[in-house]
Amino acid sequence: MSELYFRTAIQLVRGYRRGDFSPVEAINAVLARIDHCESQLNAWRLVDTKRARAQARASEKRWLKGEARGSLDGVPVGIKDVTETKVWPTRNGSFVPERCSQTRVDAIVVERLKREGAILLGKTQTPEFAWLGVTESESHGITRNPWNTDWTPGGSSGGSGAVVAAGMTAIATGTDSGGSIRGPASFCSVVGFKPTFGRVPVWPASPMMGMEHCGPIARCVRDVGLAFQAMAGGDSRDGSAIQQEAPAVMTTLE
Repeated sequence: MSELYFRTAIQLVRGYRRGDFSPVEAINAVLARIDHCESQLNAWRLVDTKRARAQARASEKRWLKGEARGSLDGVPVGIKDVTETKVWPTRNGSFVPERCSQTRVDAIVVERLKREGAILLGKTQTPEFAWLGVTESESHGITRNPWNTDWTPGGSSGGSGAVVAAGMTAIATGTDSGGSIRGPASFCSVVGFKPTFGRVPVWPASPMMGMEHCGPIARCVRDVGLAFQAMAGGDSRDGSAIQQEAPAVMTTLE
């Protein structure tokens, strides 16, 4: 079932519902794809194989009971390494945070993706503090484009663009202040969406919070819509967030 790594999120969820394949099979295919591609692309800052497999087993049990947690249950997702995660340190593409004491929490978008049942694979590469139009830094080296390893995947969400394009995840998060979702999506021939400012809450605060838009990258528009709908909506922890429910974009896309 090696082709499972290129299934869209919509296709994966449909397959789980029908019993055509399981989240465990899908995640095993994705992890095998990562093993095959990552040494050439350097697109992941870390992949938590053990945790991903445990999440897949839990998702499989929910599907077998007919109790899927949400719209993304069993779907593999990568998190850009500027977005806080409780279980993994956030390096921001730099050596500097390694020397800083941090209280680890899940960012709002991470909380929401978990709530919908997404399987979080790990953290994707970014240039130092997301401040470059290509994805390379002294801390991790050069991230390369899956279509041609002589090319860049763009930045600063280049790791997210590359892992999606290469079939190493179905969805990845990005952030965008000046093209950092849209550029990598274009460079990698995938779909990226920069939402209206405040539509997806940004918390904990980051140095770029006053300009930062958080949004999804995927291989098709409907997957981007599915991820956006899971990520969007008000939250009082972000004073700039639009305090409304997320728009029903999937209804429009139908």
